[in-house]
Amino acid sequence: MIIALIVAIFLIIIVSTSLKIVRPYEKALVERLGKFHRQVESGLNFIVPFIERITKVDIREMVIDVPPQEVITNDNVIVTVDAVIYYEITDAYRVIYNVGDFTSAAVKLAQTNLRNVIGELELDQTLTSRERINTKLREVLDEATDRWGVKVTRVEIKKIDPPDDIMDAMSRQMKAERMKRASILEAEGYKQSEITKAEGDKTSAILKAEGQSESIKRVAEAEKFKLVAEAEGQSQAIINVFNAIHKGNPSKDLITIKYLDALKDISNGKASKIFMPYEVSGILGSISTMVEAAKTNPEKEENNQ
Repeated sequence: MIIALIVAIFLIIIVSTSLKIVRPYEKALVERLGKFHRQVESGLNFIVPFIERITKVDIREMVIDVPPQEVITNDNVIVTVDAVIYYEITDAYRVIYNVGDFTSAAVKLAQTNLRNVIGELELDQTLTSRERINTKLREVLDEATDRWGVKVTRVEIKKIDPPDDIMDAMSRQMKAERMKRASILEAEGYKQSEITKAEGDKTSAILKAEGQSESIKRVAEAEKFKLVAEAEGQSQAIINVFNAIHKGNPSKDLITIKYLDALKDISNGKASKIFMPYEVSGILGSISTMVEAAKTNPEKEENNQ
């Protein structure tokens, strides 16, 4: 009875050690007596107990955190860089037999190439060229790890920290740049405001001048219309008087009397200029001759006495 129980236990141990389950995201390598024998896929697999040994390899995408390290840039500034590496195993055989500790090897390789890549860049380029650094590191690591059966899918720089004094200087520089941009924008705004104001004043002056010009033009046209109307009225009045006089057929004696009446109005001294018809000039000449003759005759009589 005891022997049967021992045999049963032994069989259970044999079966449990000979049946191995490989998950879908794994690949397994089987060694027989210390030598690689075969590679098995996912599912239930049978191995020979105590003779064969199985090693499982996770083929999912994995991540390695690269510890922060100090790196010197091309312009001799020490920065602290922290990165992560994403990779996946493409060949389980090579990752087991071609490298002893892939994680440690990948970290050391990343640190070495990180120094090389950033050492070629200046500080400003290092801070603004993360994508360039990521791409170059991925290409270098992918080429180096290919013989290990590993593909590096991504490399990401988590942070780049310059020294505190450099950070203070950069902060002051950024503040100065912001103030400069603000001053430029303010000056541009003031300039645009003055230009707009000047254009507005110019337009206002032009409109005012045009209004004054139009006003003067209309006043002149009104004055012209008034003078033309008055002249036409006077002309028509003169024509009417002239026609009335000729229609009445006046005698020369009547005309002479009217001229003498006009002379009375002229003699009041208010008129500065006198315009007379030719006939009046002749009459006035005759009167002037008679007055001169009257003055001359008394002088001759006195001389004769």
